[in-house]
Amino acid sequence: MTMLKNPSAKYRPFPLIDLPNRQWPSQTITKAPRWLSTDMRDGNQSLIDPMDAEKKSRFFDLLLKVGLKEIEVGFPSAGATEYDFIRGLVDSGRIPDDVFVQVLTQSREDLIKTSFESLAGAKQAIVHVYNAVSPLWRNVVFGMDKKDVREIAIAGAKHLRDQAARFPQTDWHFEYSPETFSTAELDFSIECCEAVMEILQPTTDKPIILNLPATVEAATPNIYADQIEYFCRNLPNRDRAVISLHTHNDRGTGVAAAELGLMAGADRVEGCLFGNGERTGNCCLVTVGLNMYTQGIDPELDFSDIDEVIQTVEYCNQLPVHPRHPYGGELVFTAFSGSHQDAIKKGFAAQEQRNDELWAIPYLPIDPADLGRSYEAVIRVNSQSGKGGFAWVLEQDQGLKLPKKMQAHFSRHVQELADELGRELQAADIWGVFRKAYRLDAPQHFQLVDYEEARGPDGTRIFAGKIEVDGKLQSVSGRGNGLISSVVATLKDGFGVEIDITDYSEHAMGAGSNARAAAYVECKTADGRTIWGVGIDEDVATASVRAVLSAANAAA
Repeated sequence: MTMLKNPSAKYRPFPLIDLPNRQWPSQTITKAPRWLSTDMRDGNQSLIDPMDAEKKSRFFDLLLKVGLKEIEVGFPSAGATEYDFIRGLVDSGRIPDDVFVQVLTQSREDLIKTSFESLAGAKQAIVHVYNAVSPLWRNVVFGMDKKDVREIAIAGAKHLRDQAARFPQTDWHFEYSPETFSTAELDFSIECCEAVMEILQPTTDKPIILNLPATVEAATPNIYADQIEYFCRNLPNRDRAVISLHTHNDRGTGVAAAELGLMAGADRVEGCLFGNGERTGNCCLVTVGLNMYTQGIDPELDFSDIDEVIQTVEYCNQLPVHPRHPYGGELVFTAFSGSHQDAIKKGFAAQEQRNDELWAIPYLPIDPADLGRSYEAVIRVNSQSGKGGFAWVLEQDQGLKLPKKMQAHFSRHVQELADELGRELQAADIWGVFRKAYRLDAPQHFQLVDYEEARGPDGTRIFAGKIEVDGKLQSVSGRGNGLISSVVATLKDGFGVEIDITDYSEHAMGAGSNARAAAYVECKTADGRTIWGVGIDEDVATASVRAVLSAANAAA
């Protein structure tokens, strides 16, 4: 079978929501929602090899460290492994007083009973009951009508009420999901939720959580936002309910749907760190949280050490975090493209010049340092890179700030090496080719041994030095308007090497009394070639002498 030329013969567009005067498009997110991690339940059930107790324990500790206050710890009625782990959390006292643990169960009496028993004795807990309500599930999966489905919801609510009464020492909270909400009739979802609320009698002080899942993402995020706003407008006693979002990512817009759902009036977001979950995954809590952070909103989640979070998630899930995953991926703060590298390099230079603290760097919507990442890894070099890329690497690795024209001169050496190796160039590769290109390693044709500088009676500068030429020591001297010109005169008078200085720059390599200096000279030879010389020394004057000799070695 191949893709259809006329897909409308097989698929239908999702219907629009009749919502006059919708308000969510003009709303903005101004504060963090309540968060629920479903990593240990929804995320876990999607793994090829579900987490064992050790991995679940490690994941639980990570979620606490990140700052999650509501954690769905499992599906206790699924089996002994889940049940025993949850009981272990309660019995060992590992649940902090300000954290709500949550369990999920289908709307069946025996499963609800087991769920309560798994959490009995906890200071506070949430039991989450669900049943599917959409036409496809009613007609195909269950063979039920609306009345039958509504009765399942009501029966589940009664079991919640009755089981909570058995264990009064725990502060019980309830969550109900009209599963498959995103593909169900809105009024019927409201009808089921209203029926559950009538049984459980939530209050404004102790509201029920109503989870409105995009169980299968079937429409664009704006339609999900319409569904949420319609539900919030029409639910009786809206002030007695916390509206929770549980978006899946079948269309690749789970994060967008959650954000628009918050704009539409929701209060809570359910998801997984890095978006693990059935099929294409759940909403990514890292992405939603850090999206808020880049807008100046405290997400109340701590990703200061994003690499530790990734390492733990990858270990527990046995799944890699994609290198291009937003914010957390290994390469998301890395530029290989020459134009990107140039913009980032200029952005960092401009950031240092500004007096305000506002972050404004091209291609970097967030400061990598806020997530524990270093700036050294922002720019990396391969065959696609430009001169700004390797110049950044040299500056970060060696403290060298190459003049712009020299960057262009050196770029062909880097490009040749990248093409030859066919891989990313490391800092050591770039430093090695730089030393070779500008003759920083002995032996050299001309090599400085010692020198003195004096001023003549006419104000000129006199260079008197000892230079080793092909292993033989020679004493030479020259006169000029300054130190560099006197060295140039010495080379011409003593060795017949004619070079004209066309550009010169120098800078300190670092700070403090032990900082070295780097000097760069651009020269023209007698036959019209452009050559560059580089000198590095503890003394800036000596560095400039070495730079001229470096150029002479290129000309010789």
